[in-house]
Amino acid sequence: MLLTTAAVPLTGWAVHAVALHRQLAATRRDPLTGLLRRDAYTARARRLLARHGDDTALVMVDADHFKAVNDTLGHPAGDAVLAAFGARLTAWAGPRASVGRLGGDEFAVVLELPATRLEQRLAQLVRMLRTPVVLDDGRTVDVAASVGAATPDIVGSSDLAVLQRAADAALYDGKHTGHAVIAATAHTTVASVNGRRAGRPGTSLRGRAA
Repeated sequence: MLLTTAAVPLTGWAVHAVALHRQLAATRRDPLTGLLRRDAYTARARRLLARHGDDTALVMVDADHFKAVNDTLGHPAGDAVLAAFGARLTAWAGPRASVGRLGGDEFAVVLELPATRLEQRLAQLVRMLRTPVVLDDGRTVDVAASVGAATPDIVGSSDLAVLQRAADAALYDGKHTGHAVIAATAHTTVASVNGRRAGRPGTSLRGRAA
């Protein structure tokens, strides 16, 4: 009888602990896409960079013409596009990667990826992101994305902010071309905030540049 009585509060605490864990996990995720929020993405990305070094890649992604989707088809359609991009990035990167939504239609991925496979894998990603999105009402939305990448061996640094700045600059160099661009330099002269090119939505040079 004593054993049965003692098991009741222990079970209650176990249920509470599970619920608390789920709540904490939810705060780390973007509710629309299911991707990591910035802080959680950053922490995981830094661990991957420290663990795998030159065998990692950082990939930045922008949805092309996203504002036009919202303006012409409505915000639910825009949300569907973002959710689809989140699912595709997760599928492409795999479960051990750090995949985050930085804000709006901007995403970042850090994953283990040898340089010998980088171009092939980036081309695969571009194809995946160009697949039309089917809405709940049956309409399809033509989508595309601009993609930039950076690697520690080429950039000369495994610092997350440096790699994001380089990948972001590469993305803008190839904006709307339909091809992923790999950074050939660290782009240390490009003003940035939180590793993103200054002037992008959500950045301000009044903050401290990375």
